[in-house]
Amino acid sequence: MFVREAEFEDIPAMHRIRIAVLENKLPRPSIISTDDYVEYLTRRGRGWVCLEDDVIAGFAIVDLSVYNVWALFVDPGYEGRRVGRNLQTVMLGWYFGKTQNTLWLGTAPGTRAEYFYRRTGWHPAGVRENGEIRFEMTYANWKATANECS
Repeated sequence: MFVREAEFEDIPAMHRIRIAVLENKLPRPSIISTDDYVEYLTRRGRGWVCLEDDVIAGFAIVDLSVYNVWALFVDPGYEGRRVGRNLQTVMLGWYFGKTQNTLWLGTAPGTRAEYFYRRTGWHPAGVRENGEIRFEMTYANWKATANECS
């Protein structure tokens, strides 16, 4: 298993994973277009894919312009194999190498994602208008968490 920077050719596999997830589902798959992925991968931030046996098992995209994790999703068939953890490690390392601004994300309450973020150093910072929990990762928390893992 390894993580590499996402490429345009990865977009169909990333979107397949995005619409296959069992939690935090899109209300309509068409709500996100290929152009959205391109925008986030080129102008707004950076993305990564995690491969296992040459298959994309998950992906992450961070938006540097608004300090947000736009996506961190794992193919349901690869859950529990540290795909999300590996993607998050690379994503946070890149992000905090660029800025020390607090990073945030939203996820539905009562999900495995909520548990994952709590376990990996994210702190709840309120509830968003859509009912999602807003989690934040500060530079200091990231440094402390990164040091625990090394």
